[in-house]
Amino acid sequence: MRFTSERRLDDVVLERQFTLGEIPGILWTPVSASAPVPLILLGHPPLGLRKMYPRLVARARHCAAEGFAAATIELPGSGDRPRWAAAEQARADLRGAMEAGKPVSDEIIDALILPLVDKAVPESQAALDALLALPEIGGPVGYSGGVISIGIRLAVVEPRIVAAGFFAGSFVPRTMFEEARQVTIPLHVLLQWDDEGNDRQAALDLFDAFGSKEKTLHANMGGHTGVPQFAGEDAAGFFARHLR
Repeated sequence: MRFTSERRLDDVVLERQFTLGEIPGILWTPVSASAPVPLILLGHPPLGLRKMYPRLVARARHCAAEGFAAATIELPGSGDRPRWAAAEQARADLRGAMEAGKPVSDEIIDALILPLVDKAVPESQAALDALLALPEIGGPVGYSGGVISIGIRLAVVEPRIVAAGFFAGSFVPRTMFEEARQVTIPLHVLLQWDDEGNDRQAALDLFDAFGSKEKTLHANMGGHTGVPQFAGEDAAGFFARHLR
């Protein structure tokens, strides 16, 4: 890991950009911390860190206010990373189906999500290796948001993640339902009831499939971008219970 820039946000949060090999990332830590702090790995959709930065830094500020570090890395084929032809074709197929008003087929969903999960999860684990080696970060680790299938796989294979907050707002391949049954960590799942791009019944079925003994579903009225402010407060309380 190599830090490439550093700045303070309102003298409260230290923001450092880094690279991990070819992978860009950002780490936010509370300036006031006097001991190693827990870490929340922030997931995001494959739109690029530059585009997602305003929402990511807002989430990171909330993490810092709770005494947690937050970090994120660029997804494969997104942002400034090399183009990924197969991913771009899958996105084009998805757009074509939606613009034509056709159902999104399992084949499109599989091509869009499964290769992304296979690439992104090992990179997230490598990022955790590097981040947890820093003296200011001591764990435990939480995972928050992003492509839910990436979160599912991480919850299954990464023992350092002890709690996860998922947003039920992305397509999920059918094979991920089987992996969901292997998830046992505490879960906080957010569902927008009128999400125009999400199959509500599939989201409910996925929640039912999770094997966790502690799992909470927070469903709010509204579309994909209509998440109420208090939903973030509820998520903060969830992580405070499990990371402190």
